Amino acid sequence: MSKISWRPGTMVYPLPAALVTVGATPEEWNPITVAWIGTICSDPAMLYISVRPERHSHAILMERMEFTVNLTTADMARATDWCGVRSGKDFDKWKETGLTPIPGEKVASPTIEQSPLSIECRVKSVTSLGSHDMFIAEVLNVRADSRFIEPEADRFALEKSGLMAYCHGHYFSLGEMIGKFGFSVQKTPKAKK
Repeated sequence: MSKISWRPGTMVYPLPAALVTVGATPEEWNPITVAWIGTICSDPAMLYISVRPERHSHAILMERMEFTVNLTTADMARATDWCGVRSGKDFDKWKETGLTPIPGEKVASPTIEQSPLSIECRVKSVTSLGSHDMFIAEVLNVRADSRFIEPEADRFALEKSGLMAYCHGHYFSLGEMIGKFGFSVQKTPKAKK
């Protein structure tokens, strides 16, 4: 295998293709597609999103200082892409995409009914980084689709929801499991003689 130098804009992929919802009232609610997103701390639970200042939702984020991250599925691919290429100042994205807003429980921004997992957040800090501003936020509430709760195993089977990822300008559905955390060091039972 040989490696060559490549464009600096080619970053760490894949990423979630998330729909981030903002706004304090139904008239202001707006979904925006965000791929620059990730977990940054588990205790307290925190994550970040990065948004370009020229985006319509940026001003709402700065004013309200809260948002909801809604993970997306292959069934939501068209709506996710549409919300990333059209502006909420020109279109009613809810009407245009058929997505359904549900009022948040801990924040004013809504969750999206079609999303298998919605994470309600309050912004702790904003850092201007150049093309994007990074919003670091504390997780206040997580809302999970009950269809993927396995009470007998005490687990949330998010992988069964058909999650979608973003990879260098393209959307992909996630495939089959190839292992679980710690499988590389897990002891296997010895065969009986």
